[in-house]
Amino acid sequence: MLQLIQNAHSFPEKTAVVEENHHHTYQDLLDRSALIARSLLAGKKDLDQERVAFMVAPSFDYLAIQWGIWRAGGIAVPLCITYPFPSLQYVIEDTQASIIIASPEFEEILSPYTGNPNIKFISLAEFQHVKESPLPDIERERGAMILYTSGTTSLPKGVLTTHANIEAQISTLVDAWQWTCGDYTLSILPLHHVHGIINVNSCALWSGATVEFLAHFDAKAVFDIFIVGKVNVFMAVPTIYFKLIAYYDSLPRSEQFELNERMKTFRLMVSGSAALPVSVMQKWHQISGHYLLERYGMTEIGMAISNPYAGERRAGHIGQALKGVQIRICNEEDQPLPLDHAGEIQVKGPNVFKEYWGKKEATQKAFTKDGWFKTGDIAVMEDGYFKILGRDSVDIIKSGGYKISALEIEEVLRKYPGIKDCSVVGVPNEEWGEIVGAAIIAEATLEEKRINNWIRERMPSYKTPRKYIFLEDLPRNTMGKVTKNELKKLF
Repeated sequence: MLQLIQNAHSFPEKTAVVEENHHHTYQDLLDRSALIARSLLAGKKDLDQERVAFMVAPSFDYLAIQWGIWRAGGIAVPLCITYPFPSLQYVIEDTQASIIIASPEFEEILSPYTGNPNIKFISLAEFQHVKESPLPDIERERGAMILYTSGTTSLPKGVLTTHANIEAQISTLVDAWQWTCGDYTLSILPLHHVHGIINVNSCALWSGATVEFLAHFDAKAVFDIFIVGKVNVFMAVPTIYFKLIAYYDSLPRSEQFELNERMKTFRLMVSGSAALPVSVMQKWHQISGHYLLERYGMTEIGMAISNPYAGERRAGHIGQALKGVQIRICNEEDQPLPLDHAGEIQVKGPNVFKEYWGKKEATQKAFTKDGWFKTGDIAVMEDGYFKILGRDSVDIIKSGGYKISALEIEEVLRKYPGIKDCSVVGVPNEEWGEIVGAAIIAEATLEEKRINNWIRERMPSYKTPRKYIFLEDLPRNTMGKVTKNELKKLF
């Protein structure tokens, strides 16, 4: 039996899920997922790694379906509930899903598949009582889940992880972040992404903790749940912390004080999926008493590096390698460098994915000859902590022979009075190769010359932006990460 399912048997009467004042126990989750598994099998002994795509809002039903697919021997393919049909179609057809499950609110958008003879379309309401029958034994090396990369440089790739990969990703974080059955977390992140699926939901359920769902992000609703006094673990992306801070600033002092006191009792607060601005970390510490734990991971590897649970959480840094995960820094020829030299992060360990689905050549290119996964992220170690300099393709600007970190410039710009947020990219230039371009969200009209004079007092002149654009908002994906290739087009 899969370890995640096995662990649930240890907490049958404990509350696993809370949603809109409904409480579901671990036994409820086991029973519902078993019913779904038997329904999916429909008399077969084993789905034998058939791909099952499902479009269900974050909820008890989402978890039961995910577990049901796994228990039936299928590969789970969660669909993003905010994607337009062409994006959903790409995932369904790329994975060659043989079954689609949809909750009622998503049946219309997926209706083109209802008459497809090669795909079994199941409405969530159809999962009723089924005859008891044995469920298959699932080997840990089998495929378990396909999640899609954000596709910032090409078409999204399906990342196939095995049950062994997922167990390694979960157990490593449970150990590093000291999850227990006494924890209670709020799940607000999209569930077609490793952050919400693994770091929040699966770590909690592995440990016997409780997950409360908030289907749609709303700053007031988040703080209202905090005030109730049950949540003690919270994970979000920088954009969410930014929005929570903005809402907090609008509250009267009495409500701010109540939130201050409540959040001080939390055990753990984590930020990830995008670089955390130091300014946001400092402001959040002022209002919550917590230095956010920043970590590093991606769809292909789960989490690989983390600031310590007990110990200094260093702003602007992602910490040290997690237990069981090997990290090295390499040059462009995949030769290892001293850790205090800037280079690509490469990863090896049981957490690393199996393959890009149906893309043998892309899989081969993603690994070195000696089996290390090439992340494409550039980092350096400073005083024992890794620091991300950027992603080689979008965050490292190659200008006039210099390699410039866009993230470093962004961090400085955010300290300029009147700048609410920003993003820096390399803009193609015939003379320099690339020049530094800065997109600014400002509270009022700002003068470029004054910004540049101010920057030159803090950074070398070659890092000063040559082009500026002023925007209402930055283009972002569903995880709040700025889509820099889209931003480049605006220049």
